[in-house]
Amino acid sequence: MGTLVVVGAGPKAIAVAAKAYVLRELGLPAPRVVVVEAQAVGGNWLPTGGWTDGQHRLGTSPEKDIGFPYHSTWARGRNRDINDAMMAFSWTSFLVDQGTYAEWIDRGRPSPQHHVWAKYLQWVARAVDLDVVYGTVDSIAAAADGWRVTALDGDGVATEIEADGLMITGQGRSEKALAKHPKVLSIAQFWDLAGKRSLPVASRVAVIGGGETAGSALDELIRHGMLSISVISPMATIYTRGESYFENSLFSDPIKWGTLSVDERRDVIRRTDRGVFSVRVQESLLADNRVHHMQGRVVRVADQDDCVALTLRNEMRPDQLHTCDLVIDATGGRPLWFLDLFDADAEDLLELAVGGELTHARIEASIGYDLAVSGLDSKLYLPNLAALAQGPGFPNLSCLGALSDRVLQTATVRQSASRRRNSAVPVD
Repeated sequence: MGTLVVVGAGPKAIAVAAKAYVLRELGLPAPRVVVVEAQAVGGNWLPTGGWTDGQHRLGTSPEKDIGFPYHSTWARGRNRDINDAMMAFSWTSFLVDQGTYAEWIDRGRPSPQHHVWAKYLQWVARAVDLDVVYGTVDSIAAAADGWRVTALDGDGVATEIEADGLMITGQGRSEKALAKHPKVLSIAQFWDLAGKRSLPVASRVAVIGGGETAGSALDELIRHGMLSISVISPMATIYTRGESYFENSLFSDPIKWGTLSVDERRDVIRRTDRGVFSVRVQESLLADNRVHHMQGRVVRVADQDDCVALTLRNEMRPDQLHTCDLVIDATGGRPLWFLDLFDADAEDLLELAVGGELTHARIEASIGYDLAVSGLDSKLYLPNLAALAQGPGFPNLSCLGALSDRVLQTATVRQSASRRRNSAVPVD
């Protein structure tokens, strides 16, 4: 089945590598999975990754681990075997191995800190003998029978990897800020300073962003002595992620997703995943009267005396000026960050596949059942852009087992699964 190269050694990469390992152990076809990682397995959950200080807690239940929901549809007659084998790499198996399972249960199954989640991913990686190339991806080229990925190690030495299929994960880099200004921090700078207990002294702080990246930053800021903390986002208010069975079931099992209209899908994503805070973070913020929300998009950053002046734009009212002592740009990653790595030929192939300029809307509409861009001879898997077309759980941690099933299913297996779904034959 050739070689599948995955960019980024996060949960999605580990889920796919573990499933491929299990399939091979069961005598089923699976590609060689090679992961290219710039720092460490689970790096974005560690302080060195630039997205956290490692001490904050996971927003998703850890039981939604690399095999969840343990309902394989890979091959009729072997799905139970696959599910059973994947349980060896579950979160609870990790705790049993570490000798902390009883304590976790007795403490009420708390969400782990980010660095502990990274430790879990590293544990799975060791168990499946993960094939990792450590380096930063420098370029992605279209090759005769797939893709050519070039990675540079810390000394600038290049490694070229030939791939039959390519999967892009992660949010891109976190070092960029809204403006180059000493009092405007990127999220990477913020976590670096917070981890060193060296945040600048500030009375009035503004956090730009309404999603979980901003939520984690706010969760840290309320532990410091600021007098006021403004949350700036274009939304009408700060929304809480939906956490009832009805919302969660759409993430765990996207079988109903195809019956929803595009508008209904966007509404679900908007209410439950994008631009929302976790319930835990929201509860912390509600108890702190220093935190308040300001609606608008920041269109200008300027100096004003010793402060930073932010111009907020809203469609229904004149621009507003908001001054503060410190600004954190927590708007998150760029969804199309990986396009910067593509050479001209690779971009041309992708444009032909999606039918025009490489926009977010075109690419996300092109994602097929296997989480790859439709119309490309060589598979390009983009699970982070699969929410609208295939289900809201694929870009996050909500259904990693279903994600690995879809990515690793061969065309023959997918056709067989499709026939079973259409004929309503139960899958074991």
